[in-house]
Amino acid sequence: MNRNIFLPLAAAALFMFSEARAQFVLSGEFRPRTEFSRGYKSLAAEDQKMSVTTAQRTRLNAIFNTETIKAKLVLQDVRYWGGQPQLVTNEDFATSIHEAWAEVQLAKNFSVKAGRQELVYDDSRMFGNVGWAHQARSHDLALFKIENEIKLHLGIAHHESPDITNNFYYGPDAYKNMQFLWFNKTWEKTGLSLLLLNNGVPLNISDEKQETRYSQTLGGRVTHMLSNATFAANLYYQTGKHTSGADISALNFLLEASLKNGISGGYEYLSGNSHDKYDKVYAFNPLYGTNHKFNGFMDYFYVGNHINSVGLNDIYIRYKYKKDKLGFEGHLHYFSSAGKISDSAKKYLGTELDLGVSYAVHPGAVISAGWSVMFAGESMELLKEGNHETGQHWGYIMLSVTPVFLK
Repeated sequence: MNRNIFLPLAAAALFMFSEARAQFVLSGEFRPRTEFSRGYKSLAAEDQKMSVTTAQRTRLNAIFNTETIKAKLVLQDVRYWGGQPQLVTNEDFATSIHEAWAEVQLAKNFSVKAGRQELVYDDSRMFGNVGWAHQARSHDLALFKIENEIKLHLGIAHHESPDITNNFYYGPDAYKNMQFLWFNKTWEKTGLSLLLLNNGVPLNISDEKQETRYSQTLGGRVTHMLSNATFAANLYYQTGKHTSGADISALNFLLEASLKNGISGGYEYLSGNSHDKYDKVYAFNPLYGTNHKFNGFMDYFYVGNHINSVGLNDIYIRYKYKKDKLGFEGHLHYFSSAGKISDSAKKYLGTELDLGVSYAVHPGAVISAGWSVMFAGESMELLKEGNHETGQHWGYIMLSVTPVFLK
């Protein structure tokens, strides 16, 4: 387009947005991260070399807000460096849509938000955007929201394949049907959230029949602030049917105390299966949470793994420091299995140390780095391939640049 034409049109558009009390923000994200790995997610073999890989997330974010309409579009490209030819035709690589939704106010304090969107609730244990992962997580659903003195959200998702001759779902998503109801109330020092989640996973019985197995997760989170500390507790129970057909009876609870000096500590329990109990599925599944946040940055548990396994006991202490442009954090985890691995195996799985540092070079430009070590126990070999004595290490260095192009 000729620049002489484009500039008046852009000025007119901005003027109309201003007159309508609209806000429009166009921003980006450039996030390359190099990772060093020898024993990440599973134990390294004795002769295993350390790998060094770089992946990058690139985003273009467009956000539009008025008093009655909100909309967001996030275009995203995720790739490993070297995974695309230098002389690319772009036939096999395409930018994806991470978010594309519109929210419309239907009445006072009542709105509907429909489209592809992130779900982030409470501490992200059951619903999180998994922002650490370059691809992150978003859902296709309709979200009905009532927000005044209380918050009440109803989410409804239904997936089917494009073949209109049946109602099968062969797609890549984790569920065919999903509904949830989330309630939140905040007082001066106390917060309460309650969650009811119904999750339906498709199971192909035959070429002519598909069955949906439903599980239910019920529970919530309580927080309470004192003058120098904040206390939090999670409690979730899972029931219903596993895809195997077995009944589910699983539990997750967390107790945590956070001091204002940056020190926090707690204990989390996720129930698991035992080798000598087969009557039910006792393994808790955190489903769509940001699991990288909870049980160690080396992702040995619940990050694409450890589902339907022996569960976990996690005793941890964390320290977080931030002053001006500099940030530091250190985490120490003590892991053991919740269920019995075998008659002779000990429950102790390992101790993990996570260290991280960040520096804000400029507003919107942050360099961060971290290093983690897993001191694995012998029983970890029964759950993960490799040798627990070889030394397990993982680290990263990341540049995150988030420019605002237009506001």
